[in-house]
Amino acid sequence: MILAPSILAADFGNLQRDVEMVNRSQADWFHIDIMDGVFVPNISFGFPVLEAIRKKAEKPLDVHLMIVQPERYIQAFADAGAAVLTVHLEASTHLHRSFQEIKKAGMQAGVALNPHTPVHLLEDILGDTDLVCLMSVNPGFGGQKFIERTYDKIKALDAMRKAGGYNFKIEIDGGVNQLNAPLLLAAGADVLVAGNFVFSASDPLATIAGLKAL
Repeated sequence: MILAPSILAADFGNLQRDVEMVNRSQADWFHIDIMDGVFVPNISFGFPVLEAIRKKAEKPLDVHLMIVQPERYIQAFADAGAAVLTVHLEASTHLHRSFQEIKKAGMQAGVALNPHTPVHLLEDILGDTDLVCLMSVNPGFGGQKFIERTYDKIKALDAMRKAGGYNFKIEIDGGVNQLNAPLLLAAGADVLVAGNFVFSASDPLATIAGLKAL
């Protein structure tokens, strides 16, 4: 299991401290949410903050674009240090082309689905993706309640993966905690994004270790 703490839930007044905590932890990736206030009703941060994180981060940056026309910024995110770049199916008119450009820029290519979007819409692209991110909350804000329907979507996507002989990773983003994490992994998830559950904990290092021990 890959664990990716979501920097959106970090203390921005002590961002270096929180990045260094993730470096010391058993976590595998940094999950970075980029929001534009158009695709989702919130604005997070842009390239200056991402580049500042990259300078301190000792683990790969898993960058999740919640923006319109993400294809405009593919090379810029590669230059800013993204190792994995995920775009939303709902925001990508030419998804296959975007995947080609992401891989050409040296990154792994991911696609994200909003909670209401069925996984069967990915059928023609699964052989080209490295990661599928299933949103288990409505995108745009942290701290939301986990959507239970997510388990069925994971199982359906995992069945598609096995039937096609694909090796993409299934990532779950939103409302992950110690109670649902084992169920998510059992359903077929490979990557868990944890935000508030990690950064609001009294001992984030122990919280991360507990998730990794599942």
